[in-house]
Amino acid sequence: MLLEKKNVIIYGAAGGVGSALAQAFAREGASVFLAGRTLSTLDAVAQTISNSGGVAHTAQVDVLDEQAVEEFTDMVVRSAGSIDVCINVANFADPGGLGKPLTELSLESFANPITNYTRAYFLTTRAAARRMVVKRSGVILTLTAILARVPVPSFGGLAPAWAMLEALTRSFAVELGPQGIRVAGIRSDAIPETAVVRNAYSARASLLGLTREEIQAQTESLTLLRRLPTLTEVTNTAVFLASDQASAMTATFANLSCGSLVE
Repeated sequence: MLLEKKNVIIYGAAGGVGSALAQAFAREGASVFLAGRTLSTLDAVAQTISNSGGVAHTAQVDVLDEQAVEEFTDMVVRSAGSIDVCINVANFADPGGLGKPLTELSLESFANPITNYTRAYFLTTRAAARRMVVKRSGVILTLTAILARVPVPSFGGLAPAWAMLEALTRSFAVELGPQGIRVAGIRSDAIPETAVVRNAYSARASLLGLTREEIQAQTESLTLLRRLPTLTEVTNTAVFLASDQASAMTATFANLSCGSLVE
């Protein structure tokens, strides 16, 4: 198993991507610490993992609350002894003006996702890194979207939010690398299995007078593989990046765009 005896924190573990990541990490032998807003949903994910023979712990944590993040991180260290991997895939209720042109957005709608995503990533990454430097090893991961690199209309503040996460990833990587900590991420095209993408497609479809299925078909047609990435492909890549098999990878993003972004 790729992650045997590793302790992994997953923020946003109650969501579609987070719960899939939790199960994938647990299957590879990791003890997973699941954090999110809704404890009942987290407990359901943990029960699924436990039923399959895995080890999972849950905690209700607001990723925008500095004290809550610090206290949770301390709790994990007290319980497990160390943190090996931290991944933040938390989402937020405010869509950041999704489906509207930038010229029609209020400052608040535009700025909310930028503030929320960067604050959450900074707080969770800083907290994990402070504990990882003690043993001079660890992996910190995040998930962004191709919108960080490819301009698409009517995505409000989400695109600049993801671009800022990528910049922060590189900044943390250059500072933490000499201390043995890798910081990297996954840049994916839309994952149709997730509620976030379904909602985004619905908003864009409403704006253009199309159906959600037509929007998805258009998106698929723009990729070299003529399809979009699956949740399993995302979780498999995250497991690889977190493992020692990717020990030379830092300050970079795995491209899971199915060819919509050619680098």
